[in-house]
Amino acid sequence: MRRREFLGVALAAARRPAVAASDQVNVGIVGVGGRGRSLIRPFAVAPGVNVRYFCDADQSSLEKAHAIAEKLSLPPVKDATDMRRLLDDKELDAVVVATPDHWHAPATILSCDAGKDVYVEKPASHNIREGRLMIDAARRNQRIVQVGTQARSRPSTLEAIELVRSGRIGRVLMGKAWNVQLRENIGRKPDSPVPPGVDYDAWLGPAPWIPFNENRFHYKWHWHWHFGTGDAGNDGVHQFDIGRWALGESYPRRVSGSARKIFFDDDQQTPDTMNMTFDYETTSMIWEMRIWNPYQMEGCENGVAVYGTDGMIHIGPFTENWGYKVFDRSGKLVEQRDRPEPDPHPQNFVDCVRSRRFPNADIMEGHLSSLHAHLANIVARTGRNLSFDPGSETVINDPEANLYVSRTYRTHWGTPKMLSGC
Repeated sequence: MRRREFLGVALAAARRPAVAASDQVNVGIVGVGGRGRSLIRPFAVAPGVNVRYFCDADQSSLEKAHAIAEKLSLPPVKDATDMRRLLDDKELDAVVVATPDHWHAPATILSCDAGKDVYVEKPASHNIREGRLMIDAARRNQRIVQVGTQARSRPSTLEAIELVRSGRIGRVLMGKAWNVQLRENIGRKPDSPVPPGVDYDAWLGPAPWIPFNENRFHYKWHWHWHFGTGDAGNDGVHQFDIGRWALGESYPRRVSGSARKIFFDDDQQTPDTMNMTFDYETTSMIWEMRIWNPYQMEGCENGVAVYGTDGMIHIGPFTENWGYKVFDRSGKLVEQRDRPEPDPHPQNFVDCVRSRRFPNADIMEGHLSSLHAHLANIVARTGRNLSFDPGSETVINDPEANLYVSRTYRTHWGTPKMLSGC
């Protein structure tokens, strides 16, 4: 957004009153699988927040969510398999979206259009086009949309970014982001009947129909193009976000590299190995991904390095805690932060629901970071380097690559309406 447009939206949002005179925030969680269940407690314990709904297409996930609610001694939480029940509830202020990737944008857009604020897990979208539609929905409805890239609220990462900004490592030249961790081989499984208690039609949503398969369901959907974005979109978005934030960059102009499966012989469609370079106007960011890797890089599985003329800063979970390391020009470690710290990201969202200020990980920032994962995946799927036009958010002179900028949908009430002129 241009600065004038951004400030206009910010002022309009700031003028809107708090969600209720009582200052209570009523929340519904859509998608209570593993990630969704981990968000129950942070929202339930936030002052003035009431968890009103659990929504999921799998009855077993709903039962597990209610077990957590019972341990937390929450008041009765309503059930839903169709999120429209939440959207029709005028007393619901916000929706937490922790579904598979293919539902992130549809659920966010529908929620914004229904007047709800949204906390949506990363990646913000399943593809580039959806990310732009999410921004449009948030802005035209003056909604708060926070993306689940927690580093934007993490104290140690904020300190590290400030060190970069202050000139501690001199003039910033480039960055490196990596995701090197050991994932499992999921094997091969045939298509099978839908398990009892699963509303598969609701789980598919607007995605084109495909038979049920256990290797495309709970968590394993990450590795199938129909529903997920691979580990570039799963974990990589966190590193892309920190890296381009530290570099002060937004859109890459060129993306080059290679990606393929070289280790797993299983049903995964997405690459297990990536080596990419994102070129901006004046800087670059290198991305390395190996999810068959039992080793570490620079002392951590997932991290970011920022290189300057006078030193470098590493950001990552070097022990059980996130932190950073500062090195001088000779490569000597001169400063390190590594101590336990809270996750204030959900609380930041709640605070912004009340204040109407932009959250730490506004949908625009989430879109830009998710876009990096999408572009890396386009290089992987086409086998070609690409040039990107930030104005149109399309790949330049490559019709095949642009097929992956969006996707096809089946006829469904959740299908995003193409309202953007971009």
